[in-house]
Amino acid sequence: MTSGKGGVGKTTSAAAFAAGLALKGHKTVVIDFDVGLRNLDLVMGCERRVVYDFINVINGDARLNQALIRDKRIDTLAILPTSQTRDKDALTREGVGRVIDDLKEDFDFIICDSPAGIERGALLALYYADEAVIVTNPEVSSVRDSDRIIGVLQSRSRRAEEGMDPVREHLLLARYDADRVARGEMLKVEDVLDILAIPLVGIIPESQSVLKSSNVGMPVVMDSSSVAGQAYLDAVGRFLGETIEHRYFKPERRGLFQRLLWRTA
Repeated sequence: MTSGKGGVGKTTSAAAFAAGLALKGHKTVVIDFDVGLRNLDLVMGCERRVVYDFINVINGDARLNQALIRDKRIDTLAILPTSQTRDKDALTREGVGRVIDDLKEDFDFIICDSPAGIERGALLALYYADEAVIVTNPEVSSVRDSDRIIGVLQSRSRRAEEGMDPVREHLLLARYDADRVARGEMLKVEDVLDILAIPLVGIIPESQSVLKSSNVGMPVVMDSSSVAGQAYLDAVGRFLGETIEHRYFKPERRGLFQRLLWRTA
């Protein structure tokens, strides 16, 4: 799960995708590669259960089973948090590869929640990828940075280096607002697809429920009333090969009090 730009909704998407796959019966683990920041455990609601982390496992200070956190709500879901006190140099290609190989023995899907950009953590997150979900917003800067990430996937992944079949790429268009698109304030879906030229797996609408779910530590797909959650479940289904028509969910409107505050600002 990658993006060229920060703040596009990548960690939210990694949590939602992981939970969506697990809800469909697939044993899934999601790894936080953003060493030093560590937000995935907050979004997943397990921050108080972190004892050991990804870096402890790489360094041999803990066993993988000691660092894995099993989700209490979905028995097919697990989280591997990262360190908040180390820097990204603590990640090594060999260590990451060893952990991923060990996880493959127990899980159907391993989701790597990459930092934004193309620094060390991001490059190691994408290096072992078989498939990549590129999260972007319908904005020029976000799309341009995503185009850069696609180029990196095509040239610096293990598959590229070893001449294997290329990483399968999927576009996840997040924070989409049809009204803003109509006013010319955001790019149209067709424009984004023309620029990036990769298959579209989902369109996630702007939604207050995403922030609410993050604040309570619950992947948004677990909120049955959330249009964003429904859109993520659709995206997971398409990723798994289901035929699901793209739906343009309307963004959830602000309440009167929120609109008054927004207008004042």
